Amino acid sequence: MRLNWLDSLIVVFYLVAITLFGVSFRKKQRSLHTYFLGGQDIPAWALSLSIVATETSTLTIIGTPAIAFSGDLSFLQLVMGYLVGRVFICLVLIPAYFKGQMYTAYELMQRRFGSGIKHATASMFLITRALAEGVRVFAIATVVSVVLGTGDVWSILIISALTLTYTFEGGLTAVIWTDVVQLFIYIGGTLVAFFVILGLIPGGWPGVLANAGHKLVLWNFSLDYHITYTFWAGVIGGAFLNTASHGVDQLIVQRLLAARNKRDSIVALLGSGVVIFFQFALFLIVGVMLFSFYLYHPEETVPAIRDRIFPSFVVNHLPHGVSGLMVAAIFAAAMSNLSSALNSLASTTVVDFYRPFVKGNVSAAEQVRFSRWMTVLWGVALVGLAVLSRKVQSVLETGLTIAGITYGSMLGVFLLGVCTKKANEKGSILGMAVGLLTMLAVWRFSAIPYTWYVLIGTIITFSVGYAASFLFECRVPGETGP
Repeated sequence: MRLNWLDSLIVVFYLVAITLFGVSFRKKQRSLHTYFLGGQDIPAWALSLSIVATETSTLTIIGTPAIAFSGDLSFLQLVMGYLVGRVFICLVLIPAYFKGQMYTAYELMQRRFGSGIKHATASMFLITRALAEGVRVFAIATVVSVVLGTGDVWSILIISALTLTYTFEGGLTAVIWTDVVQLFIYIGGTLVAFFVILGLIPGGWPGVLANAGHKLVLWNFSLDYHITYTFWAGVIGGAFLNTASHGVDQLIVQRLLAARNKRDSIVALLGSGVVIFFQFALFLIVGVMLFSFYLYHPEETVPAIRDRIFPSFVVNHLPHGVSGLMVAAIFAAAMSNLSSALNSLASTTVVDFYRPFVKGNVSAAEQVRFSRWMTVLWGVALVGLAVLSRKVQSVLETGLTIAGITYGSMLGVFLLGVCTKKANEKGSILGMAVGLLTMLAVWRFSAIPYTWYVLIGTIITFSVGYAASFLFECRVPGETGP
């Protein structure tokens, strides 16, 4: 069973409509301030929903139900850590970001240490975001291969080209407002799928519990650090992971900087935490329900690749029209995340690498023009990386693992800059290098799960960077402090 003409029409209509909607913001893009920060005139509630849509990708929609299908609800412990991380960002990092005008997170490092650290952290972001986003873009092919029966890379090209079009034209303003629309689409589609699955299970919710009640287990207080999802790994490791992803990664920090003021930035981030918790809970429950569905229907073939379980159900069991809506919803998440990545990659490239080395006066129009072409360049790069990512097993966990390897070094050096006065640039760079090499070794030679990566990397980077700063004459005359 494939999408019929009605489903296909819904998908095509959505793709065209969202692209035209994003392009409509072109006229507002007159400077880097509007192109990369939306003129800092976007309401907090829209920024909050954009943050949720940005951290939600196709990986999340197809990967989260798969995690519950093969496990239980223990992944939600990691999301609890996300809430703790957000509180720390509001107390420590956001106040630092609003001390003057900033376009990227890495300008904060330049103010504290110098251009060397800024270029190091910005480069690490570009590499991390490009690799992780390549895996996320590949997730589009996972859906299309189920819908069309092919893994043709043309599907990636089409979605990427349409997303690139409105990101190129409308800048961050287009990205944020299309994020808001797309969030309502994919949440609405998932809710429809929830009730359809429930209707196909004998007895409804009691029928789900009869076969899959054990999958509703949430808490795991085991002290075994080899277990990926425990309370400790979730709340502690998840807090560090979220502090890095939302506090030092330009993908999210760009939205915090685009707020009208510090208060709006804090409201947007905390509000997004509440929404993201209920969103992940919904995706996980859908995975539990799918497990129960297949037990009640043994004649159904469970896809061997777990990331195809939810897309396969959408195409084969949702009513025509509804399945088209759900496929459009999955594409919505993909486009939302991709557009955010393109704009953040372009902003970091332009602000942290292009502008400091440009001699003479460059007009605002020329800067915007260059920014748009950097968006195109990164679009091409991400498509290439997506094609190279076709052998990954779990797209969600692979994306989180890639980020976890480098996030610790980035967060560690940011904490050195914000929380200490004695750390200096040379010591911090050494700390970053040692932290990154250590995490590469942990990933390659140990069985430690990714949920602990950021915590380990942060501690090593901070400790080595702080100690090494004394060797590089870190103390500045007249300064006191920790």
